[in-house]
This record gives sequence, structure tokens and C-alpha cells, in this order.
Amino acid sequence: QVQLVESGGGLVQAGGSLRLSCAASGRTFSSNAMGWFRQAPGKEREFVATINWAGGSTDYADSVKGRFTISRDNGKRTVFLQMDSLKPEDTAVYYCALTRAPGTRTGAREYDYWGQGTQVTVSS
Repeated sequence: QVQLVESGGGLVQAGGSLRLSCAASGRTFSSNAMGWFRQAPGKEREFVATINWAGGSTDYADSVKGRFTISRDNGKRTVFLQMDSLKPEDTAVYYCALTRAPGTRTGAREYDYWGQGTQVTVSS
């Protein structure tokens, strides 16, 4: 089993920054791709960013390209999401997820384990 625990969410003004962390426990991590998703009230969960097992390949949703950066530290079993130039429309619960695949994945159904989520609220 794998457990994922997110942290770093909070309230920030538009234009500000937050850094989310996701700590993984269990047998797997360093050979697995990771992803971040978000879900706003009344909306479906949507893809935000993904990173491959080694950290050398990433992919982003068009809505966050140039503002968000995903990274990972396999030694610390942690994946990060640096969020800059935040906008009110970024307000959502952010979830990290782990897939058994080593390469990047953008579909929620391709992920096998999920964290409990952390709230990000961006005020205008």
C-alpha cells in the first residue's frame, strides 16, 4: 500500500505563491510517476501537472503552464508543486496521486493512489 499526504495549502492573495508538498510512504515511489490534480466546488477533478519517475519529464495543463512547476526528491519520497502568479480561478482542493507507470500520465483514471487533498484559496 501507498499513503500520500499533502501539505502546504492555504489562503493567498492573487499574484502570490504557494508550494505544495506530497510525502509518500510505502513500497513504491522512486519508480513511479506522480501527478497533481485539483477540484473546485461544483467542478470535476482536473489534471494540473505530472512528473516521471526520474524527474526528467514533466507535463502541465495549459491553464498553469509557465506559472506552476512540479518537481520531486526521490530520496525524501516527496513531490512538490510550486505555484506562482496565483489567480482566483486556481482556488480548489489539490490532490497528489501516484501511478504504477514510470512515465508521465495526465488522466485521473491512470493513477492508483491518491492523497486526501489540501485546500488552496486565492483571493482577488
